[in-house]
Amino acid sequence: MAKKADEGFTPTGKVYKSTTLPKPTTKNHKDLGIKDEQLPEIYRNMYLQRRFEERAAQMYQKGKFGGFLHLYIGQEAVSASTVHVLNDDDDIISAYRVHGLALARGTSPNACMAELFGKVTGCSKGKGGSMHFFDVEKHFWGGHAIVGAHIPLGAGLAMANKYQGNGRIAICFFGDGAVDQGSLNETFNMAQLWKLPVIFVVENNGYSMGTAVERHSAGQLHKRGEAYGMKNGVANGMDFFSMVDTLSDIAKEVRETNEPYFLEVKTYRYRGHSMSDPGNYRTKEELEEFRSFDPIERLKTYMFENKLVSEEEIKSIEDEINKEVLDAIDFAEESEFPPASDLYEHVYVQEDFPFHT
Repeated sequence: MAKKADEGFTPTGKVYKSTTLPKPTTKNHKDLGIKDEQLPEIYRNMYLQRRFEERAAQMYQKGKFGGFLHLYIGQEAVSASTVHVLNDDDDIISAYRVHGLALARGTSPNACMAELFGKVTGCSKGKGGSMHFFDVEKHFWGGHAIVGAHIPLGAGLAMANKYQGNGRIAICFFGDGAVDQGSLNETFNMAQLWKLPVIFVVENNGYSMGTAVERHSAGQLHKRGEAYGMKNGVANGMDFFSMVDTLSDIAKEVRETNEPYFLEVKTYRYRGHSMSDPGNYRTKEELEEFRSFDPIERLKTYMFENKLVSEEEIKSIEDEINKEVLDAIDFAEESEFPPASDLYEHVYVQEDFPFHT
């Protein structure tokens, strides 16, 4: 007779810590080839993401729009480092925690906020909402709501780039909950067999939809790549310099070898999985611990300590961003909803469809 489990399959009364961050890099911005004048712009990018998300949460709570809203607050170093390292025509695809990546890539706050409001001026013409941001001109391909379903599309983008011989690479983001999906394993198998130039990135923010990664996934996430002979590694997603240090080497290697790479980025989201999630599965002390590693404050402190910006310059950047986000709300409020006839648009391929070129 089989022995009965002592704790059962879902132990109660045990507090699971989300994740442990790798040590940050010891390299400074000059070591990483970042110019002095680039750092304030990088800070601006990250601060824009943070303020946009905070205002989006306020608008949601005011009932300005509905549906789901998954905030990226705390993970801005990941998106900012990605657009810094990659070329403008490299392809980016992600899951539904997507606002930060879209803004980092250069989609305007107006178009992003209008999309949340479901307005025709939104980046997906008001049809996608929070989880389906797209910007073809920026080579930003969403924004996908079904967990793990876009991972094969990331490989598809890489396959198109390899077929066309254009030298581009693709990067595909997903959360730790998607690692357990069959689509990931199927895609990893084909990407490794076909030697596709794609970086798969799991943004491991520790809790999936509310379950600690220790409870829903066995072993270290990035080690999943080893089953397919895929190179893999881990990075500190709460530190911009650490992300640039790691991602630069990976992007260069993938571009040169046409082989995939699986990167686990350990990071942390300050808010719940979505607006309906109070985050009761974690402790107040843990949240405060990770807030002490805040990527935006860390970069600001670094610039101050190295006398790269003044207090006045930072305040100017922050005031500018605060106004830009408030203006985006006004833009969204004043924009029109899509006409009823738009129900019949973008259902089938049209002659003027902006194909990947």
